[in-house]
Amino acid sequence: MTYSIVARDLANGELGVAVQTRWLAVGAGVPWVEPGVGAVATQSFVEEGYGPRLLARLRADEAPADALAAELAADAQADVRQVGVVDGSGRTAAHTGARCVAEASHIVRDGFSCQANMMERPIVPAAMAAAYESAMASGADLADRLMAALRAAETEGGDIRGRQSAALVVSGVPGDPPWGRRFDLRVDDHPAPLDELARLLDLARAFEVLEVGDDALAKGHREAAAAAYARAVEIAPEDDQAALFTALGLIDLGRTQDARPLLRAALAANPRWRSFVQRYADAGHHAPVPVELFDPEDVEP
Repeated sequence: MTYSIVARDLANGELGVAVQTRWLAVGAGVPWVEPGVGAVATQSFVEEGYGPRLLARLRADEAPADALAAELAADAQADVRQVGVVDGSGRTAAHTGARCVAEASHIVRDGFSCQANMMERPIVPAAMAAAYESAMASGADLADRLMAALRAAETEGGDIRGRQSAALVVSGVPGDPPWGRRFDLRVDDHPAPLDELARLLDLARAFEVLEVGDDALAKGHREAAAAAYARAVEIAPEDDQAALFTALGLIDLGRTQDARPLLRAALAANPRWRSFVQRYADAGHHAPVPVELFDPEDVEP
């Protein structure tokens, strides 16, 4: 009922899973990742236990093929399971049970695996692999490569039942805590889940850049902070929270005129931001915002 990809980034060691299906809330059961350890996609009559159990085996330095074989041997319903796994070294393994609903197959490559079942056409895994490799050759980061693979699957017909939910999870880098995530995005129910997932990824990137700006400002790197804030608004121009926190960062930089239109836009979308900013300052997280920036003319759309 699903197509998915598991992959490791050779450059920084990030691990990721991306998945789409015609079923509610696919992100709740299919994707599993742990920084430096591995990534698992468990699908087709999903047995969620494959996720944590395979990660535990990979953590104990079992090879993916051996770990997956052991789990399948203990599963009386292995013939209806489909699983893809990659470890922290980029070793991969996959399984498509004989009773998975057609079209069902997988492709295992160095550093990633694509698997699909209930597909309209049998070429979906091959299309996903080609798209992933093309995006990697172009210099795209892991999240964009995963998205490219999902888009390719949909272009080739995707799930024969249609589409409903999608998810994309990218771990932190090796050495991060087990719960470390760069991205953890889920679309539980949507008529165009990949479009919505792409929108959420853009928004997540904007907030990631906001944090870069805040970190640069805290270290006294003012120009780097200003560049990061500008980039955040460029990525997510319609998000009022991104606009608000970018405005606060620019105010810290003494650039109140640049902050003014962003603050105005945020307040126009949600007038309660004014009360929040005061409470934020009262809690010691920001200097008080100059009162003139809250003139009535500044909250009109």
